[in-house]
Order: sequence, then structure tokens, then C-alpha cells
Amino acid sequence: MTKLPQQLVFGLDIGTRSIVGTVGYKNSERGFVIVAQSIRFHETRAMMDGQIHDIEKVAETIGVVKRELEQKIDRKLTEVCIAAAGRVLKTVETSCELEFEEDTLIDPEHIRTLVAGGIEKAYARIKSENSDEIFSCVGHTVVRYFLNGFLMTNLESHRGKKISADIIATFLPQEVVESLYAAVEKAGLEVADMTLEPIAAINVAIPGNYRLLNIALVDVGAGTSDICVTKDGSIVAYGMIPKAGDAITESIMQAYLVDFDTAEKIKLATGKKKEIQYKDIMGTKLKVSAESVKETAEPVVSDIAKQVSDKIIELNGGKPVSAVFVVGGGGKFPTFIPLLAENLGIAKERVALRGAEVLDFVTFPEDGLAKDSTLVTPIGICLNYYEAKNNIIFVTLNKERIKLYDNGKTAVMDAAAKVGFPNDRLFARTGKALNYTFNGERRMARGEMGDAAVIKVNGKLASISTIIGNHDEITIKDSTSGKPARLTLADLKEAGESIVFNINGKDVKMPRLFMANGKPVGEDYRIADGDSIVRKDFYLVSELLTALDMERPSSIEVNHVAANPYDRVYENFTVDIRV
Repeated sequence: MTKLPQQLVFGLDIGTRSIVGTVGYKNSERGFVIVAQSIRFHETRAMMDGQIHDIEKVAETIGVVKRELEQKIDRKLTEVCIAAAGRVLKTVETSCELEFEEDTLIDPEHIRTLVAGGIEKAYARIKSENSDEIFSCVGHTVVRYFLNGFLMTNLESHRGKKISADIIATFLPQEVVESLYAAVEKAGLEVADMTLEPIAAINVAIPGNYRLLNIALVDVGAGTSDICVTKDGSIVAYGMIPKAGDAITESIMQAYLVDFDTAEKIKLATGKKKEIQYKDIMGTKLKVSAESVKETAEPVVSDIAKQVSDKIIELNGGKPVSAVFVVGGGGKFPTFIPLLAENLGIAKERVALRGAEVLDFVTFPEDGLAKDSTLVTPIGICLNYYEAKNNIIFVTLNKERIKLYDNGKTAVMDAAAKVGFPNDRLFARTGKALNYTFNGERRMARGEMGDAAVIKVNGKLASISTIIGNHDEITIKDSTSGKPARLTLADLKEAGESIVFNINGKDVKMPRLFMANGKPVGEDYRIADGDSIVRKDFYLVSELLTALDMERPSSIEVNHVAANPYDRVYENFTVDIRV
């Protein structure tokens, strides 16, 4: 046997009908090299619609695959990469923004803070909509960034007053993840990496340069049809319908009175033979034409194609995509692709089964399987180990033990988001603002800035961007709010301004007068929230006399006209006072 490299990747595609095990490694010259493969079908309906129902049975089948692969490579396998089905995947599309008081140089910490806010919003929405279930965030995609409202591909090192982003966060129920882990662990394996089946498939079937186009990927498995949509270089939506290849098989069972395995064989032969031999449950040997099988299954296949096309249009903003790539065994039924194209209203040449042509970079063993669409997801699971390295780690946050999906850049922020730690308890908070009006204009005085949260990782001071690893201990002491805003009239820029009157032939500067809520106040007056402050542009005669300490003049004229105490004196008015 050819000497194998030290590091091999073991990937398991734990499907509804079968478990596919793949062992291989990356090679700069030969791409991804598969050194061994094993496929085992479930002996019972231990899985349905992508969900494990019998952990013990699934663990047994995983154990069979594991032992067969170990014999082929003459090496023990201890770690495995897996993927979760999209049947129970929930996605939340949200947006987030971060504003600064002045033009600011955007650094990675700002971007992390921005994204953390988006994930927190998505997590809060999931919790509010699913109060009876616990969900885990298993990944997020930034669809697009904005700087001061303008679309940007990268925010770092730009300057701006506002940054924002559109984000897709993906969540799975905790029990789904736990059942996968339990089955794998019972088979004597540890999870080295976990991804989602639609992500594994798209990483093989739609290369990055294709994602500039508006394309959908449909992974038609046994129990579910998972869907991804790409546009402008990003994955913009995930979705699924809970119907796939098994529904076709079940329609054949009913029509020809056969068991599930026989119906599955009839289905697979429909695209390869003109006439198919089978034995029904009565033991009678019979023949049926492939055309008859197609006609029998047509209502179910048509329904699946309609549901998939409707979901694609929904995910794509109400319109069909430009093209569709199909992978998975269920998509190989002969009439599926034409019906999907018809329902989408696009040319049938733009809906294609992806198989051998996207696996050119994969080297298969000489006795291995032929390259086809059923292997796209299993190989994608292995490749994800190199691309994303989503290892599972356990950390404690404020003494609570949590599980995280580590992509090599997992930070304190991710742990905080996982437990729903509020964003405003991480970052320094300003004290209560003071809102008031000045001459009818709305004004606000900001409170003082408080202290940021005190974060420690393994006893050492850290920040929200500190990278964390397995078994790290994190403590977060809540941030604090600063003192509320405090403001007196003397603090206003208008304080200290003068108004000039001509008094007895001389220009005299007098301080401006202020009113708070209709009452005269001095510059030591402390402004309260909601106050209406008015700066007067005149003095009453009585106020002027009091300020000049001339309260009992023998006569007073304003602009050479006899005045009374309530007359107004505006700037540059002439005032003659006789004592």
C-alpha cells in the first residue's frame, strides 16, 4: 500500500438512507486525494427527513463504516468531520449599524462589534419566536457591508461616521446537534469539525467565482431538499423543503406493492434501463418499463419540483434565479430537472446535475466509486475541514459551560453571543442624556462614558476580540453606565454674551437674560430634562433698572418716549434715565 501522509481527514455524510465515509488528504498537485471510501445503508428507518431517530442504530452503522475504512488504510480513526441537515435549519436575516461622533478609522475591533450586534439581534429574534426550544448559532454570513450608507466589500482601514452590515445568521436546535454528537461518540469518534450540509455542497458545486452570478444549488437527498442561493459574490439565502427522494420511493412502493428497498432499486434503475425486473411482496416476479415508473412517480416528482422552485423564488426575492445546479441522489430521477426548469420558467439547459465535472480536482481510489452528484456533499464535508476548520470547543463563560463551533478565529464575542450576553453589557455605556430646547431648537447633552466590561480569559485581562480555545475560562464583569448629563446655563456657548443699550448717551453692555419654562433664571440654573430655555433679546424697563441699581428714577424715556416698567428695551435702544 502506498505510504499515506500523517494527517488524513475523515468525513461522514450521515444521511437519511445511507452513511458515506470518506478518508483523504489535500495535495498541491493532485487536489483532494481520496484514499478510502465506504457506504452503508441503514438497515432500519433509524433516520427520517435528515433527523436521527434511533441513536443506537445510527451509531452501529457509523461503527461499521469506521471499521471498514480502518482496515483499508491500516490506521485507527479517532476524529471525524460531520454535517447537519438543513431540515431544521433556521436562518435570520438582519442588519446592524454602528455610529461614531466623528470620522473614525475603521479597525477589526469595530467590525467585530458591528457583527456582534447583528448576531445578538438575530439570536434575540430566534429566542422570541421559539420560546420552547433552545437554538445554537452555528454560523453567520456577512452579505454586504456599508460605509456611510455606501456599499463596500471591506470596511477595514476606511474612515467614516457610520458602518452597517446585512447579515444571515444560521441556527440549529440543540437536540439536533446533540443527537449527531451522541451517535458519533458511541461509535468511538470525536467531532473534529462540523458544518451544514448545504454549505458543504455549495463549496464543491459552486466555486467562489461563480457566486457573482445569481445561482441556486439544490441538494436533493432522501428526506430533505436543501437550497442555497448566491448573488454578488456571497451566499445570500438558505432554505429547504422537507421532501425529497424518499417520497419518490414511497410512491413506487404503493404503486407496485413492493418493500422500500425494492422500490429504491426500481427508482435507481429508471434512469439506466428501459425495462426493470422486480419481485413484489407476494413473491411474484414482474417487469415494468422505465416510462411507466416515470408516469407513476410524476405527481410526486412534480410536487417536489414545484415546492423547490417556489422556495428558490421566495429566497431570491420573488423572482427565479439565472441557473440551478442540482446534487444528491434524489435529483437524479430522470424527470426532476426538466420539471424544475419548467416550474422556474427558465431554459432547461440552465438546470443541470452537478457531478463529475465539479470533481475534477478529486483523485479517487482505483477501486472507488464513480464520480457523480451523490459524492458532492461527502467531499465537501472533508474539504470544509481545511477551508473553515470549524472545530468544536468547550469553554466556560461566567461559570456556564458552553459549546462553540470554532473557525480558528473564535473570540470572546462569539461566546458572549452564544449565551445571549447583551451587547450593551459588553461595551461602555453613556449616562442618561439630557434633552431640552433652546429658543425652540432641540438640543441634547450626552452623559459621561462609563467603563467597558472587564473581560478575563484564564485570569488574564482580555477584550471581546481575544481569540479563545478549548477549555478556556472566561469571565465578564458587566460594563457600567456613566454619570447622567449635567448642564447649567453657564455651560452653554450662549452664556456670557452681551446686549448693548445706549444709556444716558453712553453704550452699556449688559448680560443676556434667560428664561426656563417661562421663569427668569440665572446662569447658575441647572437645566433639567425637558426644559424649554429661552434667551431673551430684550430687557423689561424694570429689569434694566434693577440691573443698574436705579429702581426709583424720577423719569425714564425709551427712544425719547416716556416708558413704564413693562416696556421692552431691545439692543441699541436709547434709554434716558433721570434720578
